Amino acid sequence: MTKTFTYKQTSLTLACALALSLLSATAGAQLNPAVQSDYVHDTRGPVVMSGYGLCWHSGTGPAPTPGVECGGTPAPVAQLVQPVPPPAYVVPAPAPVAALTPPPAPKPQKMSFSADALFAFDKSVLKPEGKVMLDDLAVQLNGTTYDVISATGHTDRFGSNEYNQKLSERRANAVKDYLVSKDILASRIDAEGKGETQPITKAGECTGAKSAKVIACLQPDRRVDVEMQGTKTITSSR
Repeated sequence: MTKTFTYKQTSLTLACALALSLLSATAGAQLNPAVQSDYVHDTRGPVVMSGYGLCWHSGTGPAPTPGVECGGTPAPVAQLVQPVPPPAYVVPAPAPVAALTPPPAPKPQKMSFSADALFAFDKSVLKPEGKVMLDDLAVQLNGTTYDVISATGHTDRFGSNEYNQKLSERRANAVKDYLVSKDILASRIDAEGKGETQPITKAGECTGAKSAKVIACLQPDRRVDVEMQGTKTITSSR
């Protein structure tokens, strides 16, 4: 009987001692003035941990926050950062193309040859010096293309209208034939005569009967005009 009492007394004593030890530690931790927390701290400051690694809460203040360890601040939640899209590449609009303006047609060119330089008086056969003059014209025309090349013969007022018309035509054709002989295409040249209908001298000039003086005065009216019109381009001679 005495042994049983002694054993029970000893067990009660150990249990009381253990309870007093825990209460003392808890009371000491809660009374630690250096730490203000809803969790139980020991006298050194750290939170009292259980055998399972859990923090002891004092039972006062706000309830523990889930996911927050021992009253600390919540761990920052990683925010999903939207990737910055690359700058859009804007394809520049093509520069406006200027409308192609066709080059203006060349101005008509006109060369007037004195009939006295090309022919003997009242004749339609070219003189040697007249051929030299037409050689320069052939060089200019050869290798180029005009829409129209016209050779027009003119006479003075002496003689009948019919005679002067025929004479002006023969002289125009003589000029055309010579240019063709210099490799100018015949299809490019028109020849015609105007007789005495388009004089250069004005009315009242060169008056009087037919004489050397009046014939010399009417010299500008005796001529062959060569006129080039239209597009001028480089081509072969034939």
